[in-house]
This record gives sequence, C-alpha cells and structure tokens, in this order.
Amino acid sequence: MSRVPPVWPPVEVEPPQRHPDAPEPGTKLGPHYAHCFGCGDAVEHGLHLHTVADEDMTIRAKFTVTEAHQGAPGLAHGGLLACAFDEALGATVGEQLRQPAVTGRLETDFLRPVPVGSTLHIVGHLDGVAGRKVYASAEGRLGAPDGPVALRARALFVTVDLAHFVEHGRAEDLRAIAEDPSLLRNRQHFNINP
Repeated sequence: MSRVPPVWPPVEVEPPQRHPDAPEPGTKLGPHYAHCFGCGDAVEHGLHLHTVADEDMTIRAKFTVTEAHQGAPGLAHGGLLACAFDEALGATVGEQLRQPAVTGRLETDFLRPVPVGSTLHIVGHLDGVAGRKVYASAEGRLGAPDGPVALRARALFVTVDLAHFVEHGRAEDLRAIAEDPSLLRNRQHFNINP
C-alpha cells in the first residue's frame, strides 16, 4: 500500500511577500551567526553551509559531507542532514522575509544515502504564510544541482521578535554580539543589546 503524502501546507496560507530589503538573486549569503553549527565559520566541524539567494522566494545551499559528519561508516548522519535542511530552510525564511523565525516543525524524508565526500545541493522555497506561521520546503540533490534527489524536507517556522533571543539566549553570547556585531550577518535587522 503506498502512502498518500499529506497536503502541504496543511492550512490555508497567503503567498509569501518578499521583503524589499531581501538580497537580490545571485547574492552570496555569509553565515547568519559566526558560531552557528549549520553555517558558521567559527565552528571547526560544522556544516559550513553556503547559501545564495535565488528567484521566486528560494535560496540555494550546498555543503560537503566530511569525515566529522559520519553516522554509519562512510555515510552522513541522518540528524546532521536534517540539520542542513533546518539551516537552509531557516535561511530561506530569514532572508526572503527579513524576519526572525524559529523552527516549529521539521519533517525530513531520506530517499538515498549521502556518502562522505559528496556535496549536497539544497533548494529551499517559501510555500506560504498564515499569521506568524511560515511554511517552507526543500529538496536536496547529490553531487550537482540536477543530481539524484537524496532528501526532501518540509518545515513550519514561527516568526518571533528579538526578545525571544534575548530572553532565551546565553548572556555571554549576547554580550559577545553586542561587543562584536560582525558575528551576525544582518546586523541592521538583528541589533541585540543585552
């Protein structure tokens, strides 16, 4: 018996509206936070996910699976792959809407193994907005943007204000950002003063 995939998004949504300050298609996006495991440069064994803004409310991202990313011998850890999709989808929401958001739900379908040494190409897309809820989906291909599909993901993000990060973040990290705003990519939109 084949499983019928649930309708996505699962609620009635409005089309997402690209923020006027969203990066132009083709813009390379640096890390949103230097110490982010997904995209940060300051994390030695992080994913170092590289993202580029694209047309139609999308981003393109890629990362190369290293020895440090293994689960089974020679294969990427499934949770780490889910992390890559969380990061790519979060970048899609944050960059296109220019609004802070947190992951509320992430579903990942693993369709084929992702070997160490391979590069995963991810395309994330905004699917709709319902109040504070933002729905996004992505597909990951092995080896090239048109390579075989290895993973698919869908996520629900919830927009928050900056008080969320001040209230729940570690004080020493917030102080470090206040002292060195270059740790954040979108400093003008995410000014945190603990």
